[in-house]
Amino acid sequence: MPKILEGFKNFILRGNAVDLAVGVVIGASFGTVVNALVKDLITPLIGAIAKVPDFSGLNFTLNGSIFKYGELINALVSFILVAGSIYFFVILPMNTLLVRTTKPKAVTAKKCPECLSEIPIDAKRCAHCGQLIIS
Repeated sequence: MPKILEGFKNFILRGNAVDLAVGVVIGASFGTVVNALVKDLITPLIGAIAKVPDFSGLNFTLNGSIFKYGELINALVSFILVAGSIYFFVILPMNTLLVRTTKPKAVTAKKCPECLSEIPIDAKRCAHCGQLIIS
């Protein structure tokens, strides 16, 4: 196999490139799900409550120039809804799951009261300053 193809094969088969490709594909797919959630469920719910589901028609004219500030309001509302959806439906449940599934680290060291260096948990005397450790 030519040397250039060998290098390409090594690059593709490294974990980073494959992980990145999988992350991009899953991220794009997840983005579609989040956008559908916001567009098809949350925005109509807000529209039903606020009686204004779309702000794109809002504008004003100044010296013949049209300022369509409604599009900006739509973009800001959409951003807030997407960010909130990701936080409440993805980040918060994942953090809760991680807290429940991770084990606390075992304590293997303590601080010397005299010199504040770390010493093994079973030590009777500090190796750095010689202080007697009373447990």
